[in-house]
Amino acid sequence: MSESLLISGSAFLLGDDVNTDINCSNKYLPGKDVAYVAQHAFEQLSPGIASRIASNDGGILVAGEHFGINSSREQATHVLRQMKVRAIVAKSFGRQFFRNAINNGLPVLECDTSAISEGQALELDLANGALRCDDRVLQVTHPLPPEILAIISMGGLIPFLKKYPDWNFA
Repeated sequence: MSESLLISGSAFLLGDDVNTDINCSNKYLPGKDVAYVAQHAFEQLSPGIASRIASNDGGILVAGEHFGINSSREQATHVLRQMKVRAIVAKSFGRQFFRNAINNGLPVLECDTSAISEGQALELDLANGALRCDDRVLQVTHPLPPEILAIISMGGLIPFLKKYPDWNFA
């Protein structure tokens, strides 16, 4: 299996209805770059989360319902990448955010997250649509199709299309 399809890291919890426009957008910090915004992302929901993720050299965001609602800003994904977020697992996603994440090579998976605790070690198997959480394996609600896995493994849509302009990657 491709290493990019197996992702591990500690869980960093957020709640329901996370609007990334508010939590990781420089719209609210005019004149600030992505690196600065990443240092302050999600402060309203989980004070210090950006520094906890940084001190752990990255991790996996875990959220409830509707992660990324109202987010059409591609920048939100760039901020999450700057934070070293390796993947996001949530009960559901806003459609625009979901697509922006895939386009930028950030894995996003829908799964029941209610049994996941802060700091818990997680391992995502994107190819098999499974999430290992301690001694349990949770099934992903909607496993990602091969086309999306190919985009993620290439680091996003632009690198994918540069290599496979005709989408013939099988």
